[in-house]
Amino acid sequence: MKTPPLLLGAGLLFWGWQAGHLVEGALMAGLLEGAQSVKARWDFADEDFRRIWTFCALLLLGAALYAFTSTGGPGEFRGFFQNPNLNTERNAGNASARTVAALMRWLPMIFFLFMAAQAFSSREGVPAETISVILRLRWQRARRLGRALPAAQNVDISYPYFVLCLFAASFHPWEDQSFYWGLSALVIWALWPYRSRRFGLAVWAGALGAAILLGYEGQPRVWRMYRLLEVYNARWFVRRMGAGTDPRQSKTALGQIGRLKRSDKIVIRLEPNNGSRAPTLLREGSYRTWKGQVWYSELGSDNLENIFESPHTTWVLLPGKTNTAAAKIACYLPDQAGLLPLPTGTGRLENLSAWIVQKSGLGMVLVEGPGLVIFDALYEPGTTIDSPPGKLDTYVPPKEMPALDQVIEELQLREQSPQRAVQTVSDFFQDKGKFSYSSWQEGAGVRGTNATPLARFLLRTRRGHCEYFATATVLLLRQLGIPARYAVGYAVHEVSGQQYIVRQHDAHAWCLVWNPNARAWQDFDTTPASWAAIEARGVSPWQFLMDCWSRLVFEFAKLRWGQSHLRDYVLWGLGPVLVLLLYQIIVHSRRRRLPKPGETGGRTTWPGLDSEFYQVERKLAGRGVPRQGGEPLSAWLGRAVTDPAPGDVRKRLRRLLTLHYRYRFDPEGLSQADRENLRREATACLASMD
Repeated sequence: MKTPPLLLGAGLLFWGWQAGHLVEGALMAGLLEGAQSVKARWDFADEDFRRIWTFCALLLLGAALYAFTSTGGPGEFRGFFQNPNLNTERNAGNASARTVAALMRWLPMIFFLFMAAQAFSSREGVPAETISVILRLRWQRARRLGRALPAAQNVDISYPYFVLCLFAASFHPWEDQSFYWGLSALVIWALWPYRSRRFGLAVWAGALGAAILLGYEGQPRVWRMYRLLEVYNARWFVRRMGAGTDPRQSKTALGQIGRLKRSDKIVIRLEPNNGSRAPTLLREGSYRTWKGQVWYSELGSDNLENIFESPHTTWVLLPGKTNTAAAKIACYLPDQAGLLPLPTGTGRLENLSAWIVQKSGLGMVLVEGPGLVIFDALYEPGTTIDSPPGKLDTYVPPKEMPALDQVIEELQLREQSPQRAVQTVSDFFQDKGKFSYSSWQEGAGVRGTNATPLARFLLRTRRGHCEYFATATVLLLRQLGIPARYAVGYAVHEVSGQQYIVRQHDAHAWCLVWNPNARAWQDFDTTPASWAAIEARGVSPWQFLMDCWSRLVFEFAKLRWGQSHLRDYVLWGLGPVLVLLLYQIIVHSRRRRLPKPGETGGRTTWPGLDSEFYQVERKLAGRGVPRQGGEPLSAWLGRAVTDPAPGDVRKRLRRLLTLHYRYRFDPEGLSQADRENLRREATACLASMD
């Protein structure tokens, strides 16, 4: 059943418009509709159609792999199988939905070559056994047993391809009414030639109109269901944060006895771009409420701002910022969600394949995406995404005030300007004669009003790790009325070739101080500079092997989480196979002029052109039953044998057509006995019609 003229072209244009491939749709429509005006045809054999079908199947496989890896599918399914729960199941389902949506939009392009093969073929359709596994198995079994092959059948795929275009267009990326009304118009166009003649036009139009109106009422509900698959509920985001830096709180080791143990595991890889200098600090989180040896951020889903991607993988944090420096950063997201380690003043993220990006007024960027992300951070000093200071940025717990006041009196900070006081605090902690860095804390303590771990650090031991220095600095500045916040992240200092590597023991804490003149938060690190060298002491002799293993794990993670060039490898790998298939199709199929009924002209280079069936066809045409243009042989023969004729003639004609199809299109041709049978049957038919 052929489609009405121009319907396929209109369907492709409609798909291109809705799916965002208008140029591709217009080119494909032009090629298919242009086939009607081209007289030359390709004599495709069954084997050629099978090769084209295999080509399209491989293309579908490559497109599926590309879509699956580009939407984070491998990571989501791995997370589900490792830790099956409601969240991982939901993530895997959403990854599947994104993959399917992308793949469905590409279907008309994937199967276009198969449709074009029919349009430019000398056949009226494609062999049914090409697309039917059952028929193919029957043919193979018949050949193996030496039996007569089933009658060859051709299938017109015009309507299935048209439906495929409409189906692909339904996965459009925007919400409006154009899709529905365009779909309705095309459906009316497609059904009009085949409307029932049993009922009047008014009945047919009324029934179709009722179906369209009912569909219009149901369309918004279907669209909302589709959006549920595409959009995440941001309120789930904070609750499902896994290991790593917690955006809600930062538990310190203040007051703990013994050594603070840290691993040499590589957690971040950084490479400066375009000649930029590497940032010294990468901030993940910042906090402002100190209580019970824990810093809190008061972060919840109600004070997170969604960042909408524009374009595909670019996320703008600070619109209008110049961003003169750039760095490529690779880091892991525990449980596919976490905080990004970013240089101070980051205003833009590029090449970040994430699903949700949110920012908070405390300078944190929360991301949900694959387990490994590799992106470019564009930044420069100055404005940050942090909110201006508030009351909490100057709050000091009462129990810490006595020790802080003693230090303030010792340094005479109240008599100094804010800028001078900040410098004095820095000099105070950097004085090697007074303070030193140590990851070891003894068990002895002091009693009385100043017996907190912070008071003990400020007034007695004056030895501690970065959390002591950062907490003390924040509270000292606040006691002076200077807004300050507690920040955590990583220090960047270890060079590895053209890159920098950041280990777990490079985790660091420092202070953010408000600069009223620049109206911006600035990094203020009072931990003695020797801390990095002290943490790097005692490197294992097996460190090199451990780093090599870490590199292998990193490369595997890139592949697993879709951050490698797997999609390119797949396309390059399939490319030679697809080119070979096309070469075989072109070499084994030559462009021929369609023969006229009964014409051979001595041109027997192509199998089947010398078939005696053409003599029978010319004989029937001479009796007043000519074959219409484009009419399949089987349909024409069924019409021709309705003419008064003996029953044995009808049976002989059907057997003759089966032999002719096999001789014409079967790659294995006819055996010598079957070839003689074809000649004998044709001669008998001609004799009976005289």
